[in-house]
Amino acid sequence: MRSVYVETLIDAPMEQVWWATQDPGEHRRWDVRFSRIDPVTGSRPARFRYATTVLPRLTVRGWGVHAGERQRPDGTRTSALRFGSDDPRSLVAAGSGHWRYLPGPHGVRFLTGYSYTPRWGLLGRLADLVFRPLFGWPPRGPSTGCGSG
Repeated sequence: MRSVYVETLIDAPMEQVWWATQDPGEHRRWDVRFSRIDPVTGSRPARFRYATTVLPRLTVRGWGVHAGERQRPDGTRTSALRFGSDDPRSLVAAGSGHWRYLPGPHGVRFLTGYSYTPRWGLLGRLADLVFRPLFGWPPRGPSTGCGSG
């Protein structure tokens, strides 16, 4: 499966961008694909549950787990996760992805890359031809109060 890749420049300091993306409450404010993101308290590694409203009266639920993070001496950071849904109405069965943060003179380049396996067999693979490009479109990038690109 081909990956979804999105990149945006955010005019804010690294710590603000990191906070806005790592906090579940903040994440759902800027990523319109999610209606809810709820951390599973006390889980190690950190886990969360999500819900997304696909159509009026149609909400699908899923899960995620933090798969690690890395901070490099040059200031770049990476955060990785795995996700999926046991809801048979969800196109997404399971996947993984990462966020990469590259500090620069005009803010932080925020890169998102992820891939997933669709469910529903051939029908799911055909639906995925339409939906996968759309999955990269909705996020606006985190709003940190300092402007976003």
